[in-house]
Amino acid sequence: MFVHALPFLVSLSFLPIAALGVAYGGLWSYGGIVYAFLIIPVVDYLMGVTKSNLDPKTEERALIFHRAITWMWVPIQIGLIFTVIAFAGANPDPEKNYVVTMIAIGLLTGGIGITYAHELMHQTNKFERSLSEILMTSTLYGHFCIEHVHGHHIHVGTPKDPVSARYGESIYKFYPRAVFGSLASAWRIQRDRMARRNQSFWGLSNPFWRYLLAYVAYFATAYALAGWFGVGLFALQAFVAFTLLEIINYVEHYGLRRRQLADGRYERVQPRHSWNASHQFTNYLLINLQRHSDHHKHPQRRYPVLQHYDEDEAPQLPYGYPTMLIMSLVPPVWFRVMNPRVEAWRRRHYPEEVAA
Repeated sequence: MFVHALPFLVSLSFLPIAALGVAYGGLWSYGGIVYAFLIIPVVDYLMGVTKSNLDPKTEERALIFHRAITWMWVPIQIGLIFTVIAFAGANPDPEKNYVVTMIAIGLLTGGIGITYAHELMHQTNKFERSLSEILMTSTLYGHFCIEHVHGHHIHVGTPKDPVSARYGESIYKFYPRAVFGSLASAWRIQRDRMARRNQSFWGLSNPFWRYLLAYVAYFATAYALAGWFGVGLFALQAFVAFTLLEIINYVEHYGLRRRQLADGRYERVQPRHSWNASHQFTNYLLINLQRHSDHHKHPQRRYPVLQHYDEDEAPQLPYGYPTMLIMSLVPPVWFRVMNPRVEAWRRRHYPEEVAA
């Protein structure tokens, strides 16, 4: 399985680009942005779609190299963030464009780091879930570990989910609800979980205290390395990272909803409730995150064995996530491309509601 795992190392291609930005500044600092939103979409288009899958019954031990890729990203991400801040503190030359470089780092910590954290938080062992918390707190979004697993996966496609985008809703209307709604949802979920265990919400077992401690440690390190400029750089990459996360959330479920049953509950989550994309290059880059339909059907299934679904089972995005992300930022273009697809999805899966 080592050979099969190798293509998923494409995420490392960002590192030399980041290094050039830090070392030379100027136009080099824009390299990560150009790579993410110009080069990757082109390569993704040229490589096309692949429907091949590993057997979902592949043994866990056969996936050790795939798992190691997500583990090793943790020190890479932390090291990368603070290396840039340390350079900014040691050589505060405006021509180095540290702000632009840190925006590019935010695209990396949001696109790769949060994607890897997402994979790790769905596992049952404490080691991997701890790694997930390290990655998420480094983007000031630790609560995502709670809300995503215990909120989003339960309420996806319903009005109770703050990160399921409604039909006709622009990214600009969606974003504040997603950011503040997911934090409030995580707070309520953890409060209720601890109440069921007869634990005090203000006790040390509340993971929110771990998140807060991590935030303090990160900001203190940034300040020690580059003063308030370092604090600002750290906050900037975090903002870019969780903004990217919420734009991806917008893309993943736009306009798709679950039917409410007569007893008030909602139908079971099916592949049809998430947009699927099997574009080969970005699935290597994002460790099959775009096979989101299968992920919601099997949340604990590891990324190498996530399965492709055809149009009759799951709605398909016309392009990979980087292209769809850019498109979402221009609502008229987004609605023109996606609304007909949502309407076709409704006719296919809920014809009685369309007729009514």
